[in-house]
This record gives sequence, C-alpha cells and structure tokens, in this order.
Amino acid sequence: MIWKIIRSVLSVVILAVNWVTTPKRPQHSDEVQKQLDEQTQDMALYQFNACPFCVKTRRAIRRLGLNIELRDAKNNPQFKTELIEQGGEYKVPCLAISENGETRWMYESDDIISYLNQRFTQTTTSASS
Repeated sequence: MIWKIIRSVLSVVILAVNWVTTPKRPQHSDEVQKQLDEQTQDMALYQFNACPFCVKTRRAIRRLGLNIELRDAKNNPQFKTELIEQGGEYKVPCLAISENGETRWMYESDDIISYLNQRFTQTTTSASS
C-alpha cells in the first residue's frame, strides 16, 4: 500500500518536472521536417507516461524534432499485447522500428537515444547549416 502511494506521488512529480522543463522543439524547414517525418513514420515508442526512462526518451525525441508515434503500453491493452507478443517482453521504453517488412524492437532508453542521435543528428544539423 505504501509503495503504491509513493509511486503515485513520484509519478506526479516526474510529470510536473517534465512539463516545467520540457525542451523546445527545433525549428526545421518544411523540407527537413517532411524528410524526418518520412524516416520516422515506421517507428513507434512503447512507453508509460510517468516512467522516468520513458520521459528521458521522449525528451530526446522532442529535442531532435522527431514525430514518433507514442504508444501507451500501460493503459492501452492492444499496445501492451503487441509489446509482449511481438517485442518479447513487457518493458519500456521500447522503440519499434519497421524496415523492409521486419520490425526491430529496441529496449533501454540510452540505446534508443543513441540510435536516434546517430541516425538523425546529421539530418537536423546539416539542414540548419
């Protein structure tokens, strides 16, 4: 019982701090944003709203100006089932990357952020030059 209360309080704190300190989205040209949207259209982030590692991952997505679909695996039974049956485990955050008819499931916030930075930093920085 006490852990449930602590978890609830921490969830509110995490979401409040995230809201107050949300990073700004970069201003990409329409052409660059269209290119980024095309490259991310087959990606989805399975996440929980108040999970600190999910918040960290969403913040990185925002800093890069990416539009990746967010799937609430805690409150949506369909997304929870997909994560377990297709991804292999009920763990978030998890980035599903569909390419060439296959889906790769990437867990761990640091791995997801590193992948996104490597894949998209060049696109976003070369466009602003």
